Amino acid sequence: MKKTLLAIFMFSTLLFANSFKVGENIGTFSLPNQFDEKKSINSDVKLILVSFEKDTGKEVNTFLASKPKEFLALHNAVFIANISGMPSIITKLFAMPKMREYKHSILLIYDEEDDRFVKEDEKTTIYKLENGVIKSISYVTADELEKVFE
Repeated sequence: MKKTLLAIFMFSTLLFANSFKVGENIGTFSLPNQFDEKKSINSDVKLILVSFEKDTGKEVNTFLASKPKEFLALHNAVFIANISGMPSIITKLFAMPKMREYKHSILLIYDEEDDRFVKEDEKTTIYKLENGVIKSISYVTADELEKVFE
């Protein structure tokens, strides 16, 4: 039993070895948005919303579409959609034209190897930061998005 638990622990450690963790400084990095403009994430960012699935992305986009254009900037927040699993033809023909209709910025992860962000099925990952340091990581449903910004 102890060997099994140890193996599970070691596997989960390896699985999330490169993922951001609470207490870690995210540094500065850039991602392209839906208009292929590079946007930087740095210590000014207080909140990162990350979607890994079509449905959670749609929920976040619907939520943000109901807010003023400056909503994310006013909250020092960014929305990141990991679209690395989407076939490139679908991305080009359908997803990108739809994303370009939104007034808010959507930062995009295309690389399947990008494992900085952790996920939970059917939920949006929320990173709360202070001076670039991750203070908490949580997972929310569409019904809880409003509370994230309170």
